[in-house]
Formats: sequence, C-alpha cells, structure tokens
Amino acid sequence: MSAESLAELSDLFVVAAVLLYLVAMIGFAVELAFGKARRDIRKARTGARVPVGAGAPADLAVGDDSETLANGLDAEGRDGVAEDSAEGPEPPAWARTAGTIGLGLAWLGWAANLAAIITRGLAVDRWPWGNMYEFVVAICFAAVTAFLIAHVRQNVRFLGAFVMVSAALGLGLAVIKFYTAAGPVVPALNSYWIAIHVTAAILASGMFVLAGASGALYLLRGDGLSRLPAKADLEKVAHKAIVVAFPLWTFAVIAGALWADQAWGRYWGWDPKEVWSFITWIAYAAYLHARVTAGWRGKRATIVQLVALGCLMFNLFGVNIFMSGLHSYADI
Repeated sequence: MSAESLAELSDLFVVAAVLLYLVAMIGFAVELAFGKARRDIRKARTGARVPVGAGAPADLAVGDDSETLANGLDAEGRDGVAEDSAEGPEPPAWARTAGTIGLGLAWLGWAANLAAIITRGLAVDRWPWGNMYEFVVAICFAAVTAFLIAHVRQNVRFLGAFVMVSAALGLGLAVIKFYTAAGPVVPALNSYWIAIHVTAAILASGMFVLAGASGALYLLRGDGLSRLPAKADLEKVAHKAIVVAFPLWTFAVIAGALWADQAWGRYWGWDPKEVWSFITWIAYAAYLHARVTAGWRGKRATIVQLVALGCLMFNLFGVNIFMSGLHSYADI
C-alpha cells in the first residue's frame, strides 16, 4: 500500500475513532444518568491532631480539613474509601446495558485510534508525533488507554462519559485546527529522542487528563444525593493517576533537556515550551508535596491538581498557538 493510501486510511481511522468515542460517551452518560443515586457519607475521625513526623499518619497532620479527616484511613493505613448508602431505587437493567455497550465501543474507538497512529507512522516512515496534529491524536489515545487500564483494575465507568467526550473533542480539534498532511519533518526531529522524550510526555499527559476528569467530578459532586461516586473514590483515582504520571513527566523534561543539548548545544534555553513544561512539573510537584507534607486532601488538593492540569493544557496548546520558539516547527 502506498504512503498516500496509508495516510488517507489513517485519516479515516481518526474519523471512526471520533464517532465511536461519541457513541460510547452516550452509553456511559445513559448509565450515569439513570444509575443508582447515593449519598456521600463521610465519617470524620476523632482525636487530636499532631504534626507529621510525631507518630501520627499524614491524614491526621496539621493542615487537614474536615474532608481529610472524613476520608480517614482503613485498617491497614491506606487511603480510605467513603462509605456510601444507596438512597435511590435500583437502576433499570437497560441503563447498565448501555454502560456495557459504551465500554465495548470505547475499546473499538481505542483500536481505531491506535490504527490511525500506526498507519500514519507507516505513511511517513517515522515516529508519528512530529507535529501538533499527530501529538494531539496520540494524547487522546493515551487518555483513553489510561481510562481503560484503570477500568480493568477497578470500576471507573463513571469517568467514561467525560474521558470519551474529551478524546472526541481532542481529535476533532486536531483535525480542524492542527491537521498536517503526512510528510517528513525538520531534521531536528529525525532523532531517536523523539521516541523517548515525546512518548513519555504523551503517556504522562494522558494520565494527567484522566486525573483531571476525576478532579472535576469531585468538585461537581455534592455531599447529598448524587449518581456520582463518593468523593474519596474520585480523589483516589486522581491521585493514583498522578502518582504514575509525575515520574513520566519528570523523565520527559530531563530527556527533553538531553535532546536539546544534542540538537541545539545547550540543555536549557528558556524556550516557552521548556518553561511551561517546568511550570507544569512544579504544579504537580506542589500537589504531591501538599499531600505528603501538609496532609492536604479533598477540595484543596483537587484545586491544586486542576491548576496543574491548566498549566499542562497551556503547555500543550497555548504555547504552540500563542508563542513562538524553537518548538514552533511542530505546531502545525
């Protein structure tokens, strides 16, 4: 098959992925809308607060708010899960079926997304993330992958509608705003570092998006009757995703510096992309630091991680659209 045919096939796979993600989103949304409503009951732990390092677990350290104490610890010292009491009637069987269909379509969309990346790579005979279009397509794939892997480990179908619509919108933006015809890239990108640096950034970004979706739901979820999961469950999903993504982002920043030294003769040059990558790293480091040292949980920690997500989104999109620098060759 010729390179032109492979490129056209890749474009068709992207369109198919968008449609499958949108229909999957509807299935997840139906299940969420007609699922069982629950009240978020968080039992606060009692006892004096003592500073971290004085023998108390971090969850009871000075600086905790009522949400921190409410989440508590289980018998083995792990993050506790809020206790829910089912308040609403049992959901209809068809609602559960809609969610199951949505999950199946999400896997099909994931396969189409993967096929789009593979055929694009075969068409251009290089790693298929040498421009903004290819990069966004890969990030959408990484976000859906993170969701599906998380679902294998625990039931996170409540995030399905939000991850699917994010992926569909991301792919739509890539096609409408960033589309670039298949072709070669500038010599600076013809390096093995693109497989190391950019891949790590893509994987980390996908997991940060998953954490952001869970954090947004946390802020939307009230304490009363709701079909959303308990706040503690939402916070746990976000925290686990960030714990995995942060080392990957750290590696991506370091690998980018090594690539910059090879390509431009310096590790750091205050290029806008470099600066905002580091700002994003600081923001997520602040989130993790606040949890470990100050014992931040609940709303305060969620706001910090959503601010970090905003930094990431500006780094991925805003820098390429509104700023010029050494990375500008990859924006369109």
